[in-house]
Amino acid sequence: MSAEQNQKLLREIFDQLAVGNGRALTDAMADDFRWVFPGRWSWSGTWTPKSEVVHGLLRPLMAQFAGDYRCAADSILAQGDQVVVQARGHATTLRGERYDQTYCFVYRVTGGRLREVVEHCDTALVERVLDRIPGPGPSP
Repeated sequence: MSAEQNQKLLREIFDQLAVGNGRALTDAMADDFRWVFPGRWSWSGTWTPKSEVVHGLLRPLMAQFAGDYRCAADSILAQGDQVVVQARGHATTLRGERYDQTYCFVYRVTGGRLREVVEHCDTALVERVLDRIPGPGPSP
């Protein structure tokens, strides 16, 4: 797929995430998908494959929110198989705390499927308002 097609795929996914449809993201993941939190903080590590991303990361994360989590893209740039998405997420935790997050996601897309995302976010906000999800260990 071209960079433009990869960019279009991520635009369609984030259009759905903006209205609370998280399935658009998980449906686009390849079976060997990887989710990476780089750095040295409590969530640093790599979740893989897709089943572990969904069951070990995303479901426990989304269970911490009251109502719908929404994430809207501000900017989407693509070059080759990489697509960079600058986005904002909004939710309220079950404890009533606001979770207004900023993100920079770097996706790798091949054959029309998401293969990897490296997520950069406000780690201080994560540490302050979310419960830690047991991770798979340090990133490679």
